[in-house]
Amino acid sequence: MTYLQAFQKYEKQLARPEELRYVFRYGRKLSYTDFILLLNTAITEADQAYLAEIFKRLSQDEPAQYIVGETEFHGLTLDVDARALIPRPETEELVAVILAENASDDLKVLDIGTGTGAIALSLAKAQPTWQVLASDISPDALALAQQNATKNAIANVGFTRSDVFSNVSGNYDIIVSNPPYIADFEKVDMAKNVLDYEPHLALFAEDNGLAIYQKIAENAQSYLTDKGKIYLEIGHLQGQAVSQLFQHHFPDKRVSVLQDLAGKDRMITID
Repeated sequence: MTYLQAFQKYEKQLARPEELRYVFRYGRKLSYTDFILLLNTAITEADQAYLAEIFKRLSQDEPAQYIVGETEFHGLTLDVDARALIPRPETEELVAVILAENASDDLKVLDIGTGTGAIALSLAKAQPTWQVLASDISPDALALAQQNATKNAIANVGFTRSDVFSNVSGNYDIIVSNPPYIADFEKVDMAKNVLDYEPHLALFAEDNGLAIYQKIAENAQSYLTDKGKIYLEIGHLQGQAVSQLFQHHFPDKRVSVLQDLAGKDRMITID
């Protein structure tokens, strides 16, 4: 049996067949060219066993990123596991907006609900003169974020365990958050690889997914500098609700809803 035949045997049984090749290539550290050259050769016994193990885990809806243990995000390689949400491409768009709109040196940034540290570390890496504080209510997520800071040799970021602002002090030029924003009733529409494996603390929020936004809106004024800005990721159906919430609490600031590359409401800026 060739590698190609082995892949085809398993791929037709998977909901996301492309993940089989991704995990195999990652695990075997193969370039795309080396992988293509391998496909028409006879598969080894060791790789037959390895492929069967990958298939078993994928067929149980385990996320491919958790299987390989890493993911790429805005030029960083981040460790990922069940302690935190897997960073999404849409969040890279949020990071890009922040960097494009804020070129100043020496800014202070607060990242609420940092998870893997994806946002905080990306900003700190891109702007070494910024001082970034990454917060999360989960000590496990914070440990993972610190692990990723070490992995990527990023020193201008600190970490604190905090429920939104409960353990935060000082004033910040930028407050950013990609908080839990999924309502409980939306569980029925969620993919099993998300619902069964990723931490629910990082996914779901009360009040139809708006609870954390409410906490940020009610308290952020006390933690912003005079010209401070807020950047939020939102669910694609939350643009109106979240923008109205922040316009109420920040009547003198501009509140904007931005779309992602797919044309869906995905970000709120308050400046």
